[in-house]
Amino acid sequence: MSADELKRKKKIKLAIYISIFVVFQIIVITTMSLTVMKVKTPKFRLGDIKVQSLESTPSFDLKFTTQIRIKNSANWGSYKFKAGNVTFQHQGQTVGAIDIAKGKVGWLSTVKRNANVSLNSNAITELGSGVLTLNSVGRLEGKVAIMFIMKKKKATNMNCTIAFDVTAKTLQSLHCK
Repeated sequence: MSADELKRKKKIKLAIYISIFVVFQIIVITTMSLTVMKVKTPKFRLGDIKVQSLESTPSFDLKFTTQIRIKNSANWGSYKFKAGNVTFQHQGQTVGAIDIAKGKVGWLSTVKRNANVSLNSNAITELGSGVLTLNSVGRLEGKVAIMFIMKKKKATNMNCTIAFDVTAKTLQSLHCK
């Protein structure tokens, strides 16, 4: 083989190696952008509810403890949120609210905060079939920081329906969307 043919074969071999490296880098970057760099909305829900007292006359007086859960398990970055609140409603009327202090949820984790809730209503005169149904509505606004480089604003909403058995003074059901 001549020297020119050897040079040509070396150049072809080098071009093949460079092409393989470029294709490999494209695959790695595409995989990272589709999985790690994708920002999803964290989940904001009520957790375990323990009824402390439930008095029902024509109106109701209800005290319970619950967990507020902010789940960031779908993101590869932390979620820093501003202060917010959760409003409890019965038949469209607000019967109470609790405040949520600002905070941070680490990447791929969940923060659980305990809350004492005290609700009452003098305006509601009928409870229907012995079941007290409440809606909890809340909103948290914040930013997801991915790998300390990229920040994306995300707001998460809570919409839960809670049913209490008035006669047994217990929680009947809890459904969150």
